[in-house]
Amino acid sequence: MKIVTRNEELLRDALPRIPQSSSRSSLSSYNKLIRFEDISAAAFKIQCGVQKTPCMYSRLSKQYGMDIYLKKEFLQYTGSVKERGVLYLLTSLPQDQQRKGVIVALDSNFSMAVAYHASELRIPAFVIMSTSTSPARVKMCREYGAMVISYGTTAKDSQTHARRLAQENGYLYLEEEDSALYLSGLGTVGLEVYEQVPKLDAVIFPAGGHCGLLAGSAAALKHLNPHISVIGVESESFPVLQQSLKAGHPIEDQACSNHHFYGDVSGLCFGSNSLQLTGKLVDKVVAVREEDILISILRLLEYERATVDAEGAIGLAALVAGKLPELKGKRVAVVICSGNLELHLLQQCVARALTLDNRVCRFSLVLSDCPGDISKLLEILAREEARILDIKQERAFVTSELFTVEVTCTVETRDKIHTAQLRNALLERYPTAAWTER
Repeated sequence: MKIVTRNEELLRDALPRIPQSSSRSSLSSYNKLIRFEDISAAAFKIQCGVQKTPCMYSRLSKQYGMDIYLKKEFLQYTGSVKERGVLYLLTSLPQDQQRKGVIVALDSNFSMAVAYHASELRIPAFVIMSTSTSPARVKMCREYGAMVISYGTTAKDSQTHARRLAQENGYLYLEEEDSALYLSGLGTVGLEVYEQVPKLDAVIFPAGGHCGLLAGSAAALKHLNPHISVIGVESESFPVLQQSLKAGHPIEDQACSNHHFYGDVSGLCFGSNSLQLTGKLVDKVVAVREEDILISILRLLEYERATVDAEGAIGLAALVAGKLPELKGKRVAVVICSGNLELHLLQQCVARALTLDNRVCRFSLVLSDCPGDISKLLEILAREEARILDIKQERAFVTSELFTVEVTCTVETRDKIHTAQLRNALLERYPTAAWTER
């Protein structure tokens, strides 16, 4: 794909287009040259249908030594930035196709956005989901206004059925891919960030296989100011974008996770157009660990009162992990693009993140089974201001001396330093105390 903007010096040597896979034909007729004017047109057309989300100074700035501004795209109606691209795509469809309707498959932010905005535009919308989809997600999609059909046990079954229904009934089968319309809609994020935060030095986006937000926004930002650094962040476990950039084409056999926690972070690279944009306009792509993503979710929950998923937290995770030391003292915007974390996953993520952050720890020790021994342990914990979350006693299966009890405690501390102080105090009184490693 070739990008046409006023910044000819930056874009004149754009890479030649790589042929698209033959299986991606649903939106091929809507592909065209991407220009900055297309992104501006998209911003004008969708302004009444999506939120102009705030880009606010964060309390995390002092902690990480830079001015951090969070672009809160999780405040969109469906909790995802995907609404921007979807709305522009749907409003650009021919009226005849709008009357016939659209159909999507899979449980994703893209499908939720299609369900909601198609309903708002009075376009018939059908969503095919596998039988393994959580009931809460199915209910949510129906409440957005789509006709939800459960079919098959796998995502592939749902996609096959959706394509068949589209062919038989004249629906347009939509899947998240890098058509010019979709990328232009997503690129409006870059326009808003540039407008909301003056004198920006860098903008951080989620990356991964679905890098349309990164690519479209980079096109807008680099047109407005080529000196702004545009940075993408993906998971170390699924470095889809980095491998695709290295190979020069989308990697289609990259292993990905089926766990709903990862969302689009672990998706396959869906198009050569956004890949070429990324290779040309993005300054840097870094990878972070799962542990960094979890701590980022915790930081946003505590400091911003924001409940986000892995895709939403991964941009901040690069700062949490110290992957971008060159941004110290700079003005940095981080796009928090998604907040659709299911409740059962939220509980698991917070519990695990507290452990990784050295704020929940567990230890065990053996005491004589005599009156007052456990109370002495509790006195130490109270003196060190540790909050007891759980305490268990085991007598029958203790392998040490008779008439002893093994006590296992789970406690909450303030931070890593407080945990170290507690550990030293306990080891001084109980040298054989054993700490459970995280």
